[in-house]
This record gives sequence, C-alpha cells and structure tokens, in this order.
Amino acid sequence: MKVAIVHEAPVPTSSSRQLMMAFMKRAVKVVYLRLSRLTSHISNSESWVGVGVDVRLDDLDAAVVRGLGSVATLETLLRRVNVLKQLENLGVLVINPIESILKARDKHLSLMELRRAGLSVPDTAVVEDVFDAVEIAKRWGKVVIKPLVGSMGYGSILASDPDMVYNVGRLLQMHGLPIYVQRYVRKYERDIRVIVIGDRVLGAMYRYCPEGTWKTNVSQGARTEAMELTPELTEVAIRATKALNLLYSGVDIGETDDGYVIYEVNATPQWEGFARATGINPAEYIADLVIQLIKN
Repeated sequence: MKVAIVHEAPVPTSSSRQLMMAFMKRAVKVVYLRLSRLTSHISNSESWVGVGVDVRLDDLDAAVVRGLGSVATLETLLRRVNVLKQLENLGVLVINPIESILKARDKHLSLMELRRAGLSVPDTAVVEDVFDAVEIAKRWGKVVIKPLVGSMGYGSILASDPDMVYNVGRLLQMHGLPIYVQRYVRKYERDIRVIVIGDRVLGAMYRYCPEGTWKTNVSQGARTEAMELTPELTEVAIRATKALNLLYSGVDIGETDDGYVIYEVNATPQWEGFARATGINPAEYIADLVIQLIKN
C-alpha cells in the first residue's frame, strides 16, 4: 500500500508530517509530493501522472491533498485540479475528492450547497457593483467582507461604516474581484471548530478572538478551548460535511440568537489548535479512514 501526501509547500507542513508519521506507524509506504512538480501525460496509448518527466506514480493507492497552494492564475489552478482529477480517473483514491475541495474552497458555492441541504448560514450577498455592496451594508449594519477564495482569515474585514465598505469594495472591483458581503451575526467573541472524519465527529473547540480583534483564526492568535459536543452540534457538522461530499472536514460554526450558523466548511483543515485543545490528533484517524477506504 502506498499513499502520497500532496501539498505545494517545499517542506512538509506540520499536519503533513503528522499524516506521514501516522501512515508509517501503520506500515504504509508514504511519500510527500509537491503539486507543482506533478506532471500530466496523455497520449493515444496511455494516460499517467508523474513527478517530473521520468518518475511515474503508477503504484499509488491514495493521495491525501493538504492544499492546492497559492496560485496567481486560473490556468495554474486548473492544471493542479486537473492533474488530481487525472489521478482519480486512474483509480487513485484522492481525499478529499477534488470536486469537493473546489466546492469548499469557493465560499459562494459552498454556502449555496449548505443552504440547499437545509443548513443555516449567515445572510450573505455576492455582488460585483460596489454600490450594491454599500447598500447592503447600510441595511445590515455590521458586515464582514471576505475574499471568495481564502484561508486563515486573511483578507477578511469587519465594517460598519458604508465608506469603508465602499473603499474595500472599490479596491476589489479594480482588481476584477467580486465582493462577498456577510451579515455579522456573532453572539459571543468566539466561534466553534468541529473536526469530522468519515461519519464521526472527533471533537470540537471554541476559538476566542485575541484582545482587540474580531478574528477567531488560530493562525492569527486565537485562543482555543475544548468544548463538549451536543447532539445538535454533531448533527450540524456531519450534515455540513456530507453536503459538500467531503470525507473529512473542519466545520466553522457560529452561535447566534437564532441558533447555530455555518460560516464555512474546510476541506483541508489545519488542526494544530484543535490538537492542543482536545488532545486528539486527527492525522491518526485520517490515516485509518484512508486505509479502510483503500481496502474497500
């Protein structure tokens, strides 16, 4: 059995290293592959994926994708997505499935899928006209403007001043980017991260904003604390994961006066903060899931 951990970082990230260790402990051969080094080969006689021009990956059973990397062009993103799709077509188990990763990566599309599954989300508008964004902000009061594709909270701005919304929206407009506006509905200065693997919820934690900020991302200094799972929280997290056809996920959930809302579902979640708060290492459970799926 051979498994690849796929990321674009030149050196394996912390979560990638933990996954590699988990597979090695289970006597599974594991390799680390950079996305930019994967090559797609197609001819009338065969189709194969390799590393460079000579090394073929014909013996790969599964590929655990931990990120698509920062891409400057649509063409590069499509190439990376397509080479992973080619692996799927060749019978390699790609986890999470590449189409599901794309759904989760696109905040607009993922929100549509969550609502289609009957799950609660914050009021959201996605526009291209900056004056539409300003009008929405006036009606909603406090809003969050986010990049359509992004991670770790970078690029998200909290605004209650229509002039700020205009300035941010105008900047996005100048770069040809849509404006994603979401009503700020947080009841407490925290949110909830739930880790789901397969049909199981591993655990949940609170993420508290650092003093003087509003973001709850661990990468930006949020404090974490393990929390007790409730049946409702468990159900919401599993339904959100299934709505995007993910095999594992990190579900970000907010508490409001009207109950839980889902902010987003992460297809390649980081878990260092979760592991510190709960004492649970998701890498071990992901490795077990992948091995089980390969055998099945």
